[in-house]
Amino acid sequence: MDFKNTGYNLGVITTIIVLFWIGVLKFTPSEAMAIKAYVSNSFLMNWLYRFNSDQGVSNLIGIYEIITGILLIVSFWNSRIGLVAGYLTAIIFLTTLSFLMTTPGIWKLSDGVPITDFFVIKDLAFLAVALQVIGKAKIAGRRSLKPSIL
Repeated sequence: MDFKNTGYNLGVITTIIVLFWIGVLKFTPSEAMAIKAYVSNSFLMNWLYRFNSDQGVSNLIGIYEIITGILLIVSFWNSRIGLVAGYLTAIIFLTTLSFLMTTPGIWKLSDGVPITDFFVIKDLAFLAVALQVIGKAKIAGRRSLKPSIL
């Protein structure tokens, strides 16, 4: 078994599943309300509420997540799309990780140990997958630019 490729494929497929799952969830009223505390306190995203309702903002985020998931699927066959998908994925998870710094009350102490909403911390692993997709796409892109000898 090729653990390197299997690990890469499993990481990307898992990221695709999560992006589709949370993307579809964004179209529900309960998720629109659940993300508001994070998005409204984010200097990267709070401006969206000036132009959209709570549900409208959530829907836009969901569309972005679903499109990114689709592009990640295509990345298995097209390195240029893979590069775009990798960067879009990185943007998603860097943004959610920024919530750790912008959301009031997100950090708490439990028996003297700092804890947070762990659904945000897991995004470090998804960020690592995004960086792998970018790296693999860049390597494939360099290979395709080399002149071929027939």
